[in-house]
Parts: sequence; C-alpha cells; structure tokens
Amino acid sequence: MYQGKSIRVRAIGDGFVELCFDRAGEPINKFDARTVTELKEAVAAIAAAPGVRGVLATSAKDVFVVGADITEFGEKFKLPHADLVEDVRSSNEAFVALEDLALPTVVAIDGYALGGGMEFVLACAIRVMSRKAQVGLPEVKLGLFPGFGGTVRLPRVAGPQAAVQWIADGKPRDAEDALAAGAVDVVCESEQLRATALDLLRQAADGAIDWRAAQQRKRKPLDGNGSGRCAGFAEWRKSVAAASGAHQPAALAALDLMERAAAFDRDAALALESEAFARIAKTQAAASLVQVFLSEQAIRKAARRRMNGARPVKQAVVLGAGIMGGGIALTSARSGIPVRISDVSPKALEGALGEAGRLLARQVKAGRLTAQKSEAVLKAITLQTGQEGVGQADIVVEAIVERLEVKHQVLGALESRLGESAVLASNTSSLRIDDVARALERPERFVGMHFFNPVPSMQLVEVVQGSATSEEAVATAVAYAIAMKKTPVVVKDGPGFLVNRVLMAYTGAALRLIADGADYQAIDRAMEAFGWPMGPSYLQDVIGIDTGSHVADVIAAGYPHRMPPLEHDALKLMLAQGRLGQKSGAGFYRYERDANGRLVRKVAPETPELLATLQPGGPRAFADEEIVDRLMLPFIVEAAHALEEGVVATPAELDMALLLALGCPLYIGGALKYADWLGLDEVVRRCDALRVHGPMYEPTPRMRQLAAGGGTFYAQGSF
Repeated sequence: MYQGKSIRVRAIGDGFVELCFDRAGEPINKFDARTVTELKEAVAAIAAAPGVRGVLATSAKDVFVVGADITEFGEKFKLPHADLVEDVRSSNEAFVALEDLALPTVVAIDGYALGGGMEFVLACAIRVMSRKAQVGLPEVKLGLFPGFGGTVRLPRVAGPQAAVQWIADGKPRDAEDALAAGAVDVVCESEQLRATALDLLRQAADGAIDWRAAQQRKRKPLDGNGSGRCAGFAEWRKSVAAASGAHQPAALAALDLMERAAAFDRDAALALESEAFARIAKTQAAASLVQVFLSEQAIRKAARRRMNGARPVKQAVVLGAGIMGGGIALTSARSGIPVRISDVSPKALEGALGEAGRLLARQVKAGRLTAQKSEAVLKAITLQTGQEGVGQADIVVEAIVERLEVKHQVLGALESRLGESAVLASNTSSLRIDDVARALERPERFVGMHFFNPVPSMQLVEVVQGSATSEEAVATAVAYAIAMKKTPVVVKDGPGFLVNRVLMAYTGAALRLIADGADYQAIDRAMEAFGWPMGPSYLQDVIGIDTGSHVADVIAAGYPHRMPPLEHDALKLMLAQGRLGQKSGAGFYRYERDANGRLVRKVAPETPELLATLQPGGPRAFADEEIVDRLMLPFIVEAAHALEEGVVATPAELDMALLLALGCPLYIGGALKYADWLGLDEVVRRCDALRVHGPMYEPTPRMRQLAAGGGTFYAQGSF
C-alpha cells in the first residue's frame, strides 16, 4: 500500500493495515524531515484505500521512535521566525491527519517512544505499551518543548498536572507510570504486545470500544466545560520555576503555553504551540543545549576512534591511596576491572577502602546499587604497601604527591617491573607529562590521565599525550576511561593541560578584579547569577587555596605574557594567613559543620579587611555586567588560544571538557559556544574595551579574523 525509506504500510488481513516504522540502514527510528513527509503520504494512502477498517502502528526496531533528528535543527532553527512557525505547522499536519482518520488507530509501543515518537503515540486513538517500554517528552533537556502537538494532546489525554510534570522534567516514564497517568490505555508483556494491540483494534473497529470519543476529547478545549481542571497552573508554576532556574526558560514557557491553550480547541492550540516553539528555538539555552547534545555524540565517536589499537585492561594498579588514588581505584573496581592500590602508608590504604565502602553504602541505601554488587566491588580492590602485581597489570595509574622529584624516583624505580606492553599513566594535574617522562626509559608508553575530584562522580578525564606518548598508550588510556564510564578528551601536553589552563584565566581575572577594589562576595553573587554553581572565591575555597595557588604558579610560569604572577594576589594572601579554604575551616569564607556533619559556608567578617591590603585604590562597586565580562572574556580568549594551539582537536571537545569538569553554565554551552552566541565581533569589541586591564583581554588573531568575516568557532550549519 505504501513503501518509504522510513515507513511502510501493508495489509494484514480482516480490513486492517499495519503502519510500521523501519528506518532503512539505521538501528533506530527518528522523525527527520523525510519521515514526517512519509507519514503524511502513508496516512493519505490509508485514507484513500477502500475497505480499511483500522490501523496498527508498530516499529520494526528495538525502539519505537526516539524523537526528532536533532542534526537537522542547525539549519532549521536559523530560519526567520515566520518561516520556522510555518515549518513546524506543516510538520504537524502529518499528526493531525493521523488523528483525524475516520477509522481506529492502535499503537503498539515497545522500547523507547520519546519526543516526536511520543507525540505520534498521543495522536493515536488507543495506546498499548509493553512493560519494558518507556515513553516521554525530553525536549526540555534541549532547551525546547514538544512541537508536534505534545503540549496540546498530553494535557487532554493525561490531564494538565501530569502533562506539566512530564514536559517540565523531561524524564522518561515506565509502563506503570504511563498507565497510572492515563497516557497509555493498556500495558502488557512484550510477547503479547502485538496480539493485544490487534485485539483492541478489532474491538474498536467492531464498535466495542468508543475510540471516536477518545479522539474527540483531544479536539476540544481542555477546560471547555468550566470544570476547573486547569486551576493548578499557578501552583505548578512555582515548582517548575524553582526546578528550572533563571537561564532555562523552556519548562516555564511550556507551562504558560499549556495554560493559554487550555481554552482553545485543538487546531487553535496547535497554532499557539507552533508559534511558541519557534520562539523557544531561538533562545540561547536551546542553541547551547542542542549543541551540547550534538557535541556529546561527536566526542563519543572521537573517543571510539581513538580506542583503535588499545590494549585490553583486565587488571589495574593505582599508586597512591589519597583522595584521587582511592577514587580512581573505586571507579575501576566499580566498572568490573580489579585494581590494586599501592601506598607506603597502611593508614592511607585503610582510609581509601573505608571511603570506598562509605560511598558504596550510600548508593545501596539510595537503591542505586545492590548489597551484593557493593560487596563485589570492595572485593575487587586489593590493598598493598609494596608493588605486588605490577608486572601483571595492563595499566598503572600514578596518583602520588605533586612533586616532580618524587614522581621521578617512584616511576623510575617502577618502570622495570612493568609488563612489556603495559601502559603507565599519571594523574598529575600540574606537572607536564614530558617533564615527568624524563625519568623513564620508555616514555612512549607514558600518558596522562587527569581525573577530576571527586573521581567517582566527575565525568571528564583529560587523556594527555606527551611528545613521546604512543598512539597505543593514548588508545589504552581512552579505552580504560570509557570502561570506567568516563568521558575522555585527548589533549596535548602543556602547563595546565586544557581545563586548568582555561579555568585559571577566569580565576586570574577574578583575582585582578579583587585587586581593583571589587568585593569578592559581589563577584561570587554575579557569577552565580550568571549560572556558575559557585563563584570564583567560593570555588577556590572548595578546591583548596594551596592547590589553587600552586596551579596559578604553574600557569603563570607557562603563560607569563597573558597570565603573569599578580602583584596583589588574594590566593597568596590567604595562603600566608593559613586560610586554605574548607580544609582548614576558613578561606575567603568560614566553614562550620551542621548537625548532620555537612560543611556550611558563612561570611567571614575579617576577609574584607584582609583583602583591603591588596586594594591600593580602595574598594569599588562594579556592575554585574562588568564583572561577568571581566571574568568571561579571558575565559573565551584562553579557550581560543588552546584551540588554535591544537591542545584539543575541536570546539566541541573543548567546550564539553569545560562543561563536564568545571560546571560551566550549561545554557551558554561552553566558552566557544558562548562566544559564538554573543558574536565574535561583539566579543572582540568588548575585549578591546578592557585591554587596559591586561593582555588576557587581547583577542587571538584567529578571533579577529573570524569577527571580521562574520565567522564562528563552530561550523556554519551547526549551532
């Protein structure tokens, strides 16, 4: 009856036809432009065919439909507003035509039905779901909301409260939740899904099920009878606003849309949705979050390519039982790779194992891990004060003290005990890989694996390639990171590698601003309002003032022109006063433990007086906008330098590293995406206006070139 590249329709007997999603040459189904067109054509073919009594909608894949083709958003969202509204409205015609068929439609959902897939489901008259399936509308995670009728149909099918919850949080729902909400009609085992759906289709076609009433409800205003079903929007708005934050407008915009659309019939409500979707698609959050999604896909592919030639890691050794070493060992064991922790201190070893046990116990208590799995993880960790098992290890990760002479001594002595093809890695955060490698006979098998604290929860691993590091060593480190469920980004060796280097440009700008008279709390408030999880002074307290000061020294030595040592350095002042941040109970702020043992930040009344000694011009007030520019522009400039120097291969990898390691505001998408959003001409203009404050505000030549030509860091056609 109909055959496309994504959809086919065939007769299945008794006057019924099957509309099957089966995207050619791909493992999943998605609603790209071609599939939407095919849906229109398939529905038209069904409507025109004589003798058809009903439609069974299925998927030939392990998933139903996972949503729209996000790779198409780049060009589509660049359309003028009116054209984008028309594009969305035109796509909606396919779903309306399906819903308006003069015969029953039953959809059989197995696997995932997300986004556009769920919107197709909602357009059908009867919805059957297997117990292993999941449904949802996750568009808010892309800074968007549903645009194929989801904001119109879900409130009319499941009620407005469920619709607000589902669309605002974007989480997938299992079969029981979907049934309880009324989003689906029947739940069954996967093995009975087709038979159950066909039985319901026969009942509907024979008049035993009033499918027309179900479809008609979706065409009417939601609150047309004055029942007060929509009275809760004001209350729901409070919870949605609290959960969304100031920089993620999609969830609140969806709620406002559903509230307005409640008084209109389906067609008018769909027109409102198309208009509102075109507006939300033009926001900074949407542009950035879509790019983040695409970048995640890109760096996964890049990591898979870099794994070629990797040595399988079946046994690991970690040198050092401190916070980092213990975290690396736990993460390795949790991923199924047995690990030995070696440390000269039995007390440190017991502490590492104890901390691992506490973290696992919390996961068991939260229901994220079984007690049996927790026990197995702990059994996979072996403690030792010697170097047993080093010769059998596929990888040895060094996480000892950050002193070059100590690393030279330990690694130089260890190297001869390694297996012939074993890889030696260092978790150093402040020493160059090439400098550490000088103590080795075979530097080609030495690679950096810079984890971030706390290791079990932080996703990024910088895989650092020194000048002698082999591709096999890099591949093995990448594969090991992936096995630990981390996101590896390969970076070139250099002071601060990538993340700490770019972070120090931001931190250094904050320190200079303090020296210029700014209130450190005002800086923190401005940057937290901008979207950072914590301001720069609070961040240094959390990292540790001693650690932050050491990193600043490393970066200043490596990049003395742009980031020279400060004459008036708040970190050095705090260090001299013994104020190390949270670890000592005082830094920029004071810290006390509450009744539950959690550290609580409090204002330190003595800090302004201390910092006043660094402010020869006295205190000054700065507008939030100036504070943001003073900190974010060096962040952009240093990221641009790193990209141009080949420290990292692509803008996507650079920005994802900053997002994963630093908590860089998600809605800006990273340093380079933020620059693209502002426009490089505007970035250069703002930098030039601030050049009096130092060379960190000097745009790179490539930035000026892109600005002059209207270019962007990310390729045209992406976000």
